[in-house]
Amino acid sequence: MEYLDFELPIKELEEQYQKACNIGAESDVDVTATCKQIEKKLIETKKEIYKNLTAWQRVQLSRHPNRPYTLDYIKAICGDTFLELHGDRNVKDDKAMIGGLGKIGDQSFMFIGQQKGFNTKTRQYRNFGMANPEGYRKALRLMKSAEKFGIPVVTLVDTPGAYPGLEAEERGQGEAIARNIFEMTRLKVPIIVVIIGEGASGGALGIGVGDKVLMLENTWYSVISPESCSSILWRSWEYKEVAAEALKLTAKDMKKQKLIDEIVKEPLGGAHANREETFNSVKESILTAYGEFQNLSPKDLVNKRMDKYSNMGVYKD
Repeated sequence: MEYLDFELPIKELEEQYQKACNIGAESDVDVTATCKQIEKKLIETKKEIYKNLTAWQRVQLSRHPNRPYTLDYIKAICGDTFLELHGDRNVKDDKAMIGGLGKIGDQSFMFIGQQKGFNTKTRQYRNFGMANPEGYRKALRLMKSAEKFGIPVVTLVDTPGAYPGLEAEERGQGEAIARNIFEMTRLKVPIIVVIIGEGASGGALGIGVGDKVLMLENTWYSVISPESCSSILWRSWEYKEVAAEALKLTAKDMKKQKLIDEIVKEPLGGAHANREETFNSVKESILTAYGEFQNLSPKDLVNKRMDKYSNMGVYKD
């Protein structure tokens, strides 16, 4: 188990608890009372720490190496029913963007999302979750296929941004993302977006337009990362914590600004602390969201989506 800087008090208590339990197991000393006391203090410490997380600490949690990724969610939610589909029928199959058909109960969904790696080799293979233009074109191809057969779309957002390399720009990175946003606004099937980790810039927006946008509690969604914002405004990464607060990028901030629709609560300690609970929460949220839109006609669905995004940022003096 890996711990972040602000989680060190939890690490110390867990080590104490483990030592006390080991002493009790290896000797005749009764340590039941001591273990209960440490366990009680551990729970209280966890509640205190996670109740008062700063924006930067939530950014750190969203990047936790043990946090579940897109394929983890899909496999847990769909089981063996998931069939991955590949390629954009133009350039190649982008490994950073995955998608395919899966079922939740008797209902089929088209799942699309960015996939990160869990070690050095898989991170390079997945390009650190940063999709090229062919990744966004693959996503659009799958959305159009879903529309053709009346299958709702679920997108899982977790990316530090679209790949900014020269070759990506040469193949039309900006156009690919803009095309996806345009097409998603008028897709004639329900779209449910779930932000499960990082939601950075156009990389997230390329699959982020939906009838219902859900955001896990310890995730972030912004036009720029705190580090990049700090480097632009202060010419240094040292002000990333200040930038994180100023950007208002947390789920609570996004809900307050009416840029997302719902916050999905995470277990105490983050999504990685209890994966099963997190998967069940996301699954139930997807089914509930789908239930709101499944009976709408394609015309009403698109009109409602258009109105939703047209009203964002509107204010009165």
